[in-house]
Amino acid sequence: MDGKSNLETAIEQLQNVEKQMRLAGDVVGTKKAVTEILQRCFDARDWKTLNDQILLLSKKRGQLKQAVTAMVQQAMQYIDQTPDLETRIELIKTLNNVSAGKIYVEIERARLIKKLAKIKEEQGLIAEAAELMQEVAVETFGAMAKTEKIAFILEQVRLCLDRQDYVRAQILSRKISPRVFDVDTSKEKKKPKEGDNVVEEAPADIPSILELKRIYYELMIRYYTHNNDYLEISRCYKAIYEIPSVKENPAQWIPVLRKICWYLVLSPHDPMQSSLLNSTLEDKNLSELPKFKLLLKQLVTMEVIQWTSLWNCYKDEFENETNLLGGSLGDKAAEDLRQRIIEHNILVVSKYYSKITMKRLAELLCLSILEAEKHLSDMVVSKALVAKIDRPIGIVCFQVAKNGNDILNSWAVDLEKLLDLVEKSCHQIHKETMVHKAALKI
Repeated sequence: MDGKSNLETAIEQLQNVEKQMRLAGDVVGTKKAVTEILQRCFDARDWKTLNDQILLLSKKRGQLKQAVTAMVQQAMQYIDQTPDLETRIELIKTLNNVSAGKIYVEIERARLIKKLAKIKEEQGLIAEAAELMQEVAVETFGAMAKTEKIAFILEQVRLCLDRQDYVRAQILSRKISPRVFDVDTSKEKKKPKEGDNVVEEAPADIPSILELKRIYYELMIRYYTHNNDYLEISRCYKAIYEIPSVKENPAQWIPVLRKICWYLVLSPHDPMQSSLLNSTLEDKNLSELPKFKLLLKQLVTMEVIQWTSLWNCYKDEFENETNLLGGSLGDKAAEDLRQRIIEHNILVVSKYYSKITMKRLAELLCLSILEAEKHLSDMVVSKALVAKIDRPIGIVCFQVAKNGNDILNSWAVDLEKLLDLVEKSCHQIHKETMVHKAALKI
């Protein structure tokens, strides 16, 4: 009891000092008074009084911004030293109320919300944690360190993925430009000029830019896995593979390179996929994985691939391959792999044949005529291929129909070539005639 009365007396005296300093506009004195009040409450472990004093001091008439900032920063140091979870949540909520709407403590408010969201997540309330984090738009905070901003947005994305809110996760992920991870960290930081906004140093628990790069791409892999966008998954793994710490450690880059190969093979054929396929084949590290090098070479080579022999060769590798979350690639991935091999074979046939019977096409693809027709039609619809099927005759034509302008242009070019040839021939005949005439005269 005596201790409580002593605390109240000390607080009352300090409040009088704080009032004098505040009205006099003494920034240093006011800061010292408010932090001393909070320190006395903390030393007495009187958490209720601490919360009351924070609210009371922040609402004083003409309270200085610097004093409120110092008070919030001081109280944040006490959060980890609270005796129980309930007290911790109460203190965080009090500080949130004080910092709400105040631009000069926006960074502190963001850190407080992150701590509260972490507590909610530990309690299993992922939806609540995600909603709390989404309230804060850290990309507008000029004084916050770049790495801290990125870490905060990545936490927002992770919580959205955990609650399976994929649309919001994509919107939030677009706030981070992948180019930000390519900045050369070895360059010295420029000293801020006078008048520039001073950017705060990131807290010690914030990962480095390269670690954040890996986290970002792992989250994007989770998002693209939901959409089965194999090409984007492959590009994400490629970005992880390029991180120096990964590339220097064979235990890390070998699994990543395997995944790059598998997801490239699973990706539908297009210019981006073809470019990535060729650049991966040129990678020297691929020689450490001879089976995968052979697989990619088969896809690049314009030859028909026998599905049964390929599947027998790679079945064990495929089934043992794990995705980012540790599970298998799945039955859908196996079906998609077969689909890609069929598409590759159809493209190969279209390169060598201008016309082919459906029966022969089905034999080359090791499919029934109906299945071959279905796959061919799907490729034509997706504009991966130009083809026409004459069903009564049973012939597939891979030639592109030319319009009138193209035909006329080709004729014009042919006529021009012919006239050039006639002119050259006339010139040669005239030259020979002149030579013979000169020889006869002699």
